[in-house]
Amino acid sequence: MRRPLFLISNDDGYNYGGIQTLIAVARQLGDVVVVAPGTHQSGMASAITTTAPVTAGRLIDEPGFTVWTVNGTPADCVKLACDQLLRDRLPDLVLTGINHGFNAGLSTIYSGTMGCAFEGLAHGLPSIAFSLGSYALDADFSPCVPYIRRIVERVLEFGLPAGVCLNVNFPVGEILGLRVTTTAMGRWINEYEHRVNPSGMDYYWIQGDYRCDDPRDTATDIYWLDRGWATVTPCHLDQTDHATMSQISELLL
Repeated sequence: MRRPLFLISNDDGYNYGGIQTLIAVARQLGDVVVVAPGTHQSGMASAITTTAPVTAGRLIDEPGFTVWTVNGTPADCVKLACDQLLRDRLPDLVLTGINHGFNAGLSTIYSGTMGCAFEGLAHGLPSIAFSLGSYALDADFSPCVPYIRRIVERVLEFGLPAGVCLNVNFPVGEILGLRVTTTAMGRWINEYEHRVNPSGMDYYWIQGDYRCDDPRDTATDIYWLDRGWATVTPCHLDQTDHATMSQISELLL
């Protein structure tokens, strides 16, 4: 029997600790092809390169383990892998991350890590995104490892519902367990810090704080992450609000 084939990508780049941890877990379970951005690409969501050629360089080519770096976005990486680099055998599972920093709440709409998972989903592939709530370059990912292995093994065995990918977030430090959650709705406040450069020119540095609409809502990812639990949020590409279609038809037609 063939070993499972994993496609791994991220938005931080190949040299970050998060993706290296994810690679180590995946290599215990199957063959791995990494297709990652050549430069840091956080916040690129599902952006794709349309105004320049996309190139890929192969860094490692060993039995069961291949690494490519791409001069494009996270979504470019998965798109190129599925259309060209892995066209002879598509992966059994797309894994993205482990991102340095949460992708909880509405961060999912900006996240390049989630952009990879959504691109895998668009190609009909089961996809899982992983993130840890630490931006540190030397973040400790070891508490995440048994949970990642368990989630990956279960998805390999049983699959995922059609059109659904998973957004998995881990708190820093001890992990109390897993919770299946919704996305904490809210908005960003104090999004930019105003600064002045030595020439007297104004510029703005992104920062921001996330304010939940209901911080007491026990169904959400941020509620449980704040309490030391890892969260798993099922996500899908279909952005249609099916429940209001009749209402909108009455309004406009």
